[in-house]
Amino acid sequence: MSKLFVGGLAWATTDESLRQGFEQFGQVTDAIVLKDRDTGRSRGFGFVTFSSDDEATAALNAMNDQEFEGRRLRVDKAAERPPRY
Repeated sequence: MSKLFVGGLAWATTDESLRQGFEQFGQVTDAIVLKDRDTGRSRGFGFVTFSSDDEATAALNAMNDQEFEGRRLRVDKAAERPPRY
């Protein structure tokens, strides 16, 4: 599996619309828009996980610096989060 960071999302982007926008590049196993814990509003970024690295790379190449729902996206490979102790 390969996870992509997607920044610059419109405030109205939902998990489902994010998934639909990226499904054209392959099997999306997870699509999440991060929300502010206090207000419940989008934080303007999210993550999309693909079932294969090739699909994720195709999505990254096609969607980076492209307009999606009125905003220009920044798409990159997601960095692994270090474990918290």
